[in-house]
Amino acid sequence: MKIAIIGAGNMGLSFSKSFLKYELIKPENLQLITRNHSKIQKISEEFPKSKISIFDDVKELDADLIIIAVKPQDFKHVAENFKFKLKENQMVLSIMAGIKIGKIQKLLNHHSVVRAMPNSPTLLGMGITGYTSAEGIAFNELMNIERLLNSTGRSVYLENEDLLDGVTALSGSGPAYFYYIVDAMIKAGIEMGIDENLSKLFVKQTMLGAYHLINNSDKNLEELINDVASKGGTTEAALKAFEDNNLKGILQRGILNAEKRAKELNG
Repeated sequence: MKIAIIGAGNMGLSFSKSFLKYELIKPENLQLITRNHSKIQKISEEFPKSKISIFDDVKELDADLIIIAVKPQDFKHVAENFKFKLKENQMVLSIMAGIKIGKIQKLLNHHSVVRAMPNSPTLLGMGITGYTSAEGIAFNELMNIERLLNSTGRSVYLENEDLLDGVTALSGSGPAYFYYIVDAMIKAGIEMGIDENLSKLFVKQTMLGAYHLINNSDKNLEELINDVASKGGTTEAALKAFEDNNLKGILQRGILNAEKRAKELNG
């Protein structure tokens, strides 16, 4: 398989590294396309055997799969400035937030489109990606896409494309919510007089341990919370402050706002 990635940013490059790591593609069959001249040297050093191109110079794409990894706000401009024509047998995989399959098909004048929403832990091969496809995509073609996506973590196929905006808000943006909470906890530790590095250690190891407990316990989340929150204790005092200030509602509204923004990106 030959793959071209339009948009050699963090996500495009992390996908490339995963494909090469698991030998799903030969380095010489990978083409990375950027609009930023200043990135060429660094990308070339990271991918010495692959073809690195400037978007404006690409007149023809010799690829079976074309991954579009540009910012959704830039897609219309990129689509209108293609200097090459897509061939009927080429597959397009979009990893842009919010841009629906119908709009991609219209702007590219191309039918074979799969839309996916990964998240940043793909950088470590620990991401999760929701994906869906245009009608008429063959099962074996979807399996090829899934195999590529699974190299970055896990993937889930969604029949209903509308759910992908929710996936964007939940898991696509999700890591930032965790970083936000971790940051608040670290700063609370510092305010209590704990050294910053020590506070980071306590919080990060707590998060790691809590993750493994969720994954390995038969108990639901409410039961796990109750295991920590003894009557009249310190955890109960913290949880009461969260409830009094409707922290759960604030987080939920934030996620719903992210979904709303994903829908707006389609225009």
